[in-house]
Amino acid sequence: MKKLFKVLIFLLLIGISIALLFVNNGYNMYKEAIEDTPLEEKVAQIQEKENYTKFSELPQMYVNAVISVEDKRFYEHNGIDLIAIGRAAINDIKAMSYVEGGSTITQQLAKNMYFTQEKKIERKIAEVFMAWKIEDNYSKQGIFELYVNTIYFGDGYYTVKDACKGYFNKDLQDMSDGECILLAGIPNAPSAYAPTKNPELARQRQKQVIEKMIKNGYLTQDQASKILEEGVI
Repeated sequence: MKKLFKVLIFLLLIGISIALLFVNNGYNMYKEAIEDTPLEEKVAQIQEKENYTKFSELPQMYVNAVISVEDKRFYEHNGIDLIAIGRAAINDIKAMSYVEGGSTITQQLAKNMYFTQEKKIERKIAEVFMAWKIEDNYSKQGIFELYVNTIYFGDGYYTVKDACKGYFNKDLQDMSDGECILLAGIPNAPSAYAPTKNPELARQRQKQVIEKMIKNGYLTQDQASKILEEGVI
């Protein structure tokens, strides 16, 4: 029994050592990124983009749809959603593969601003430190605004304003509720959900976003039914 206990302690210490190594490497990756290009400079570069979209220009339906499908506790967490991370970890273990990341909008922004899409533990840890840095320096509205100006909407569109004009030939304020919801679902997989690529998949994705909005209290079933009748595709 004592021998087994010693083995377990030894394995625990190894696990802790490995975890600390990853945390140290991730922190160093974060520090290197922020020293190479300070956060304020990165933000300024994004804000200089053509057709940069202000939060005040976004329809509330679009904001609600993005939060529902990407980060339902966006206004409650400090950049990291431990509940989402725990759920993602369980799903990954069940699948024996990296199928879900549990990243918040702030983490996704950190990744888009500074890091690659590589699925490495060190990168995820660096992303966490960067998310905390972003949350310490910007409001939730400011973070959301930067996020929708750094995600890819497919067809060469990198701002929500460009995507709205490109897909619907409309200004943001003229989008219907259905179009807002459709647009919110595209960045998850632009090559699949862009309405110009596969209208049926885009429609299915729109329904998924609507279901999440109902679940999160942003839409009633009646409102959802009316939106689905729009036939935006």
